[in-house]
Amino acid sequence: MSTTTSAAEELAGLSATTLLRFATAGSVDDGKSTLVGRLLHDSKSVLTDQLEAVELASRSRGAAEPDLALLTDGLRAEREQGITIDVAYRYFATPRRRFILADTPGHVQYTRNMVTGASTADLAVVLVDARNGVIEQTRRHAAVAALLRVPHVVLAVNKMDLVDYEEQVFAKIAEEFTAYAGQLGVPEITAIPISALAGDNVVEPSAKMDWYGGPTVLEHLETVPVSHDLTSCHARLPVQYVIRPQTAELPDYRGYAGQIAAGTFRVGESVTVLPSGRTSKVAGIDLLGTEVDVAWTPQSITLRLEDDIDISRGDLIVPSHDAPATSQDIEATVCHVADTPLAVGQRVLLKHTTRTVKAIVKEIPSRLTLDDLSQHPSPGRLVANDIGRVKVRLAEALAIDSYADSRRTGSFLLVDPSDGTTLAAGMAGESFASAEDPKSLVEEEGWDF
Repeated sequence: MSTTTSAAEELAGLSATTLLRFATAGSVDDGKSTLVGRLLHDSKSVLTDQLEAVELASRSRGAAEPDLALLTDGLRAEREQGITIDVAYRYFATPRRRFILADTPGHVQYTRNMVTGASTADLAVVLVDARNGVIEQTRRHAAVAALLRVPHVVLAVNKMDLVDYEEQVFAKIAEEFTAYAGQLGVPEITAIPISALAGDNVVEPSAKMDWYGGPTVLEHLETVPVSHDLTSCHARLPVQYVIRPQTAELPDYRGYAGQIAAGTFRVGESVTVLPSGRTSKVAGIDLLGTEVDVAWTPQSITLRLEDDIDISRGDLIVPSHDAPATSQDIEATVCHVADTPLAVGQRVLLKHTTRTVKAIVKEIPSRLTLDDLSQHPSPGRLVANDIGRVKVRLAEALAIDSYADSRRTGSFLLVDPSDGTTLAAGMAGESFASAEDPKSLVEEEGWDF
C-alpha cells in the first residue's frame, strides 16, 4: 500500500510541474553547448556514467577540466571540430519544472536546424559572445525566433569572464539586441550576463557581477510564465484513423481517432468535417477506453458522431460555429531546408496535420534578408536556409489556420513528391515581413487543378 501511495504521490507531483520547451541559439563558439552542459551539470541532471564518459573524453583531448559541451555534442564530427552540427535534445527536470531543450547549431549553413529546434519552443536562449557583441548571426537567430512566434527570448551574454565582468559591456549589448528584437515584435526579452565555463549566473548567482540583480538562467527558466492552455483556442481534431471493429460486441461502432491539436470538444456539440463541409453532432468521446463528456488538447481521443458521414484520414473535425475557411490558395512564409532549391512552378506535396495534397509553387514574391530585414523581390527560387514568402496552389482545398493564431494547425511542410524529401517548413498567413500585394496567378501546365 505504501509503495502504491508513494508512486501516486510521485506521479501527482510530476503532473503538477509545468513543461518548458526551450532552444539555444547563437553564433559559432558562443558557448551554447557549454551553457547546456553547465546547466545540466550544476542542476545535477547528469548521470554519473555520463559525467565519467565526458571526463574521459576530455582527458584524451588534453583538457585539464571536463568539457561540458560534450554532454550535448555527441556526434564524432562535432567532437573533432568542436562545433554543433545537429540539433541535440536533452530532457531534465527540477522540483519546479520539467524541461525539453534543443541545442541548435550556430553556423549560417545550419540555420534550418534552428528552425527545427525552435519550432515548438516556448523560449529561445540566444547567446552572444561578450567580446564580439551582436553580430549578423545574432540578428539572424532573433529573426528566426520572431518568425516562429517564440513568446520568450533570453539574451545570454556569455564569456563575461573574458571582459572582466564589466557592466558597461553587458549593458551595451543588451540595449542593441533589445532594440533589434523589439523591431521584430518579440514580445518579451530578458538579458542575463553569464560565464558558462565558470558557471556564473547559470544555476548559481555570480559573486563577480554584484551589479546584476536579475535571475540566473535556471531561475528564469523555472519561473517564466508558460501557458500550455490551448483549450480556449480554435478546436481542431485532425483525423488520423477511422476505427470500425465490426465485431459481434461492436457491430456498428464507427469512431474517428486522432490527437486534438487545439481547443476542446464536448458531447452534443455541433461539428463540421472539412473539407467536405458535412455537419453532425458529437455522440460520444472515448478516451483511453473510457467514455467522457469533454476532451481537450493534447489528448488523443476517438470521436463518435450521430450521423454516418464519409470521413477519412486527413479530414479535420471542427466546431460548426468556429469553422475555418477552406482554400486552394495559400500564402505563407517558408524556411527552405533542403539542399535542392525551391523554384516557381515546382510540383510539391503539402503536408498539413494528417493530410497530404498535391500542390504547385505559383509564386515566390520575396526572400527575406535576415541581416537587415530587407526584402529581395521575386527571387525566383529559394535555396537552403533561405526564408521567403511563397504562394502555393493546392489540388484540394484545405483548412489551414493562420500561424499567428495556431502554431500547430497553421504550419505545414512542402515535400518532394519524387523521393519524400522535406523541402520547406511553412507558416501560413502573415509574418513580421511585409506581405506583398496580391498578384494574379499564372496558370501552369502539368497537374490539372
